[in-house]
Amino acid sequence: MNKPLRRVAIFCGLLVLALLVRVNWVQFVKGDELKNDPHNRRVAIERYSTPRGNIVVDGKAVTGSTTTDSGDFKYKRTYKNGKMWAPVTGYASQAFDANQLEKLNDGILTGTDDRLFFSRTVDMFTGSKQKGGDVVTTLNAKAQKAAFDGLGDQKGAVAAINPETGAILALASTPSYDPSTFAGMSDKDAKAYLGLQKKNNPDEPMLNRALRQTYPPGSTFKVVTAAAALENGLYNDVNAKTESPLPYTLPDTTVELKNEGNIPCENASLREALRWSCNTVFGKISADLGNKKMKAEAEKFGFNDGKIDTPVRTAESIFPTDNRPQNAMAGIGQASNRATPLQMAMVASAVANGGKLMKPYMVEQLVAPNLNVVQQHTPQEMNQPLSPENAQKIQSIMETVVKEGTGTNAQIPNVTVGGKTGTAQHGENNKDNPYAWFISYAKTDKGTPVAVAVVIEGSDTLRDDIAGGKLAAPIAKRVMEAVLEGEK
Repeated sequence: MNKPLRRVAIFCGLLVLALLVRVNWVQFVKGDELKNDPHNRRVAIERYSTPRGNIVVDGKAVTGSTTTDSGDFKYKRTYKNGKMWAPVTGYASQAFDANQLEKLNDGILTGTDDRLFFSRTVDMFTGSKQKGGDVVTTLNAKAQKAAFDGLGDQKGAVAAINPETGAILALASTPSYDPSTFAGMSDKDAKAYLGLQKKNNPDEPMLNRALRQTYPPGSTFKVVTAAAALENGLYNDVNAKTESPLPYTLPDTTVELKNEGNIPCENASLREALRWSCNTVFGKISADLGNKKMKAEAEKFGFNDGKIDTPVRTAESIFPTDNRPQNAMAGIGQASNRATPLQMAMVASAVANGGKLMKPYMVEQLVAPNLNVVQQHTPQEMNQPLSPENAQKIQSIMETVVKEGTGTNAQIPNVTVGGKTGTAQHGENNKDNPYAWFISYAKTDKGTPVAVAVVIEGSDTLRDDIAGGKLAAPIAKRVMEAVLEGEK
């Protein structure tokens, strides 16, 4: 071979080698990145070429799919009672991607998850179209409806948990939105989506207030402060007098901590202090224990944990590292103390479950198209904030709140209910309407199947703890009744 031909052959060989290297690089090294690139329209077309699997509540699908003539996407998502279930399902949109359970379980719902390999292989050999699997939730449809209907036109949220397992039974947030309105690709879908954004809608209907919004928990946090007092040996007898002067001055200041109204708080026992919601008693307990011990107890209940996944990740509830006067205020659920409704449901849940806090979750099973269970959730203990003995003591005083305190609106005939009302200051210098809270649990001779937290963002009622009893307690009662009805 002459020299010019040899050079051409070498050059061509190098080109072929480069091509092989490039092909292997693209196919094997960059394959997943290209596959998941949002600009790869082939992936999106494939994703919407078949109906999605469903999100299931009480054995019935709350989602669906329908054909569409918009562009080259064949199917789009539909929702049944979309506004009620949006805080659980999230949305799946041809134009705006997905979030929450729709996003986290997209592989199962579209049928592309590696765990569905066998199902896809069978479909390939039988000539069937690829099918998506189902996400089976822990939600209780009646409890969810009670929560959603109870909130009505008010801005707020409800979270309900089974204390014995951690299963989330209700997760409502209002105002809400219907994910069906922007599931497609049309101009109408785009307009609906933009109209729900915070800059265009200050009510933030797409904000999941049950999981993603934190509030000052107000007097509901006094349950945690009482637990800290018992766990650290500051007090042992919930019926014995505390060392709580009236008036009480915040440490290192000349500022008096006020109670709401003329209530019997001087040296009140833990039982009477929780019954009447005495700021002075619980503020002084927090100050006497100190910030380190208060923070440690709050963290046992889940505060300051930014990785609580349900599997949707919750916003982090905060008990702050703070100075002495602010720590006293944090002990009554004010200052920089912040909690999600789910967090406060976890507090009630741990007390109701003998001091054991179970990890909250809302997906029971992932199911393949052939109905084989791909993943089964196993309840997990998250922490032990209270000893069983101290949990019983807290139960006793929470039950007094409902029997003859500020929580009487949560009473259920022939059922033991424990609870705590709360009204949390809102706005600079408390200028805005307060947040109304109620946390509770219901107990029967068969066990304790439900713990609830309700928050209402503002009201026209008086600025006292009874506001939580007037606004939030009746909603909690309806949710508990719905769960109890299903237990019969």
